[in-house]
Amino acid sequence: MADFKPMKKLKLHWQILIALMLAILYGILFPTQYEIRDDSYKVLVRKAVDEEVIDQLKPIEGKTYPTQKAFESAVRETIGPKDYKKNSSAILKAGYKNQPVMAISWMGDLFLRALKMIIIPLILSSLISGITNIGSGSNLGRLGLKTMGYYVMTSFFAILTGLVLVNLIQPGVGADLNLQATVEGLVEKQRSFREILIDIVPENIFKAFNESDMLSIIFFAMLFGFFIMKVEKKYKNMLSNAFNAIFEVMMKITMFIIKFTPLGIFGIVAKTVADQDDLLSLLSSMSQYMGTVIAALAIHFLVTLPLLAKFIGKIRPFQHMKNMATPLFTAFSTSSSGATLPLTMNAVEDNSGVSNKISSFTLPLGATINMDGTALYECVAAMFIAQAYGVEMSLINQFIIVITALLASIGAAAIPMAGLVMITVILTAVDLPLEGVGLILAVDRILDMFRTATNVWSDSCGAAIIAKSEGETLKV
Repeated sequence: MADFKPMKKLKLHWQILIALMLAILYGILFPTQYEIRDDSYKVLVRKAVDEEVIDQLKPIEGKTYPTQKAFESAVRETIGPKDYKKNSSAILKAGYKNQPVMAISWMGDLFLRALKMIIIPLILSSLISGITNIGSGSNLGRLGLKTMGYYVMTSFFAILTGLVLVNLIQPGVGADLNLQATVEGLVEKQRSFREILIDIVPENIFKAFNESDMLSIIFFAMLFGFFIMKVEKKYKNMLSNAFNAIFEVMMKITMFIIKFTPLGIFGIVAKTVADQDDLLSLLSSMSQYMGTVIAALAIHFLVTLPLLAKFIGKIRPFQHMKNMATPLFTAFSTSSSGATLPLTMNAVEDNSGVSNKISSFTLPLGATINMDGTALYECVAAMFIAQAYGVEMSLINQFIIVITALLASIGAAAIPMAGLVMITVILTAVDLPLEGVGLILAVDRILDMFRTATNVWSDSCGAAIIAKSEGETLKV
């Protein structure tokens, strides 16, 4: 009788890729519809919508709308634009109808919540333990300069790539201005570069923890780690050991959460695809703009960063890329470099052999301030809006876009759609209409996936290049 060998377990990145494909298929098979039903009223009451508005929705009860746009249009006609604007999120939630997707989307919500749960303790413990392991202040200064130098350089290369392609392809010429969607609250979220710098120093560190203010948390962690090195030896050793231990525990929790990545990604992507209004016509109408952004990101991802890794870092870039498959797929699916950070740290250390000393310093910083993909996208989007409105961009204006995109990408927090908020800063800087953001809103979530993967890839290349410059021997 022949011996049966146990089946080899599928590697995690293959599990994630299969989950991604199945999720896209699932989302296409079960598109989201909208309908005001009996249970919709319970949601509206819970969300404290006025009784008068709820009564006004009665005429469209029981009618099914195939897209969000059609539903919004019907509700606006029924209750008036003013009441809709005030209660739009509650009404959309109440009218949402997609049982097959709701049956699995909780997995994505739970996975994202678990990742977000560990971000702050992980960043805090990793940065403090990283800084205490670096040793002297001069070592810290050298590492800090290398890290910031790398991040500014790659963001600058990314923006230039985007600028060249958007000038060559000109995707905005002849764009349909009727595609515009309204965007609420972006201007209110704008912050000047001066405000961003001042807000780095938190008034209350626990408030910063509560609001996930990453720049403030990183500043506090670096300050705390630096001054651990200045206290008496017995306290220094005790605190260093404590934060090293906390970091080890956080990495163990991370490893546990990583096991559920395929399920989480299935839930997230299926809902994202199902919720897209008329995906095919959207892709065809915005194909030139999307093609320009994706082509520029691909050049940066597959050419610029690998060349830097090969010639400056002296590493094998595509071997390193293979090692980073899990965090890259996760970044693509979640659109959050912050949520992917635990997986990035795990892959950079375990698969590519970067020391914890380097990764725990460079990667949390990178997840917050190194936004190559976002910077590139902001530049292309601003130029696209200018072309769509027929505004001629002079070389000086294009230079302002490059510099503003560079600064804005540093201020863009590691959260989904942050780049959209920062675009309003760029549009203001070159006197372009803010309504132009509505042109790119429909495809922003799709492009967000591509640019987040680029951000994470750049962070991981940075960690490997800096580790090699510090004389470390890597597995790549």
